[in-house]
Amino acid sequence: MLASIFRPSDLTIELKKLAHEQGFSRVGICRAEATPQFDRFREWIRRGYAGEMRYLSDRCEAFAHPDRVLAGVRSLVMLAMDYKTAPPSVSPRSAPFGRVARYALGEVDYHDLIHARLQVILGRLASWRPDAVSRGVVDSAPLHEREFARLAGLGWIGKNTLLIHPQAGSWCFLAAILTDLELDVDRPFEQDYCGTCTACLQACPTQAFPQPYVLDASRCISYLTIELRSSIPEPLRESISPWVFGCDVCQEVCPWNRFAVATTEPELQPRPITNPLNLRQLFYWSDAEFRRHFRHVPLWRTKRRGLLRNAALALGIDGAHGTAVPLIRGLYDREPLVRGACAWSLGRISNQSRVAAVLLRQLRNESHVEVRREISLALATNNRPIRQNRTR
Repeated sequence: MLASIFRPSDLTIELKKLAHEQGFSRVGICRAEATPQFDRFREWIRRGYAGEMRYLSDRCEAFAHPDRVLAGVRSLVMLAMDYKTAPPSVSPRSAPFGRVARYALGEVDYHDLIHARLQVILGRLASWRPDAVSRGVVDSAPLHEREFARLAGLGWIGKNTLLIHPQAGSWCFLAAILTDLELDVDRPFEQDYCGTCTACLQACPTQAFPQPYVLDASRCISYLTIELRSSIPEPLRESISPWVFGCDVCQEVCPWNRFAVATTEPELQPRPITNPLNLRQLFYWSDAEFRRHFRHVPLWRTKRRGLLRNAALALGIDGAHGTAVPLIRGLYDREPLVRGACAWSLGRISNQSRVAAVLLRQLRNESHVEVRREISLALATNNRPIRQNRTR
């Protein structure tokens, strides 16, 4: 056995077998090389489509070649782990609830789950080939994972910019093992099966696709609810609800996802507390409760202030009876980001003298410039009817 794995073909077979044992649904291998995707990526950043994700522009040149991630890399082992679960729970009509993207519904952060599996593979690889230098990455490294997954035969990149497999759809995490070993490579996935379908482009609530295969992240609900640290631009707020963390719309409408197989990973199964998420309840939680529920899951990425900002906007857009009470509570929150979002949503509760009185009183006490602006606009809006958007 030890002698045979010095041959690239046998080592490739063993690595793929081990990856499947570790829960990866699909495995493919490609050469470490520069791709045309880098030039497209630079143009994407130049157009401002990265929004405030400055870490992408700051590390732009690192995406030029995989050797910026691992010096001397020769092969990339690309791995896909399915995460589709049962359909999300329907929001009850009795109270406003928010939706969380499926990948974040489980009890663990997928980065931690996958990193642990990668360490097992890397450990075994080191025992087979002590001379090899290898590294496993999930999301955080400057690597065009979807393009290398395509080159490794794992699917095509769809019009919604996600990797799609004809038998598994797009509900998958991607990870990579970079190694200086020469491995047998798979055939690239050359066919594009999107055809004339534009379901994902038409369904996007914020029209985040300026053209097929191009995402303007600065308009994407996932970016707005997770990556954006400041206030969400007012013209886009109406389109966010019911999403409060991420968005799955372009995947839910994709015809290829009817072939997706549900994951059997117990850690990825939805937790009742987030499926769906009680938005009112969030405004009554202490810091300790936020940490207890979200510290080790993806929702912690937004921190408390980001999640409450998103929840406040969703409550205002929903306009259900009883939303004023938690929003008024949020109007006095320690975070300006939360206070501003609550003010905007309170302004949508039209013709309520109590709400107007609360806003006016807070305006006298508020010192933050942006929050004062939101309150002033809310007071002006409060005097005219608002068309409620209850689209789910």
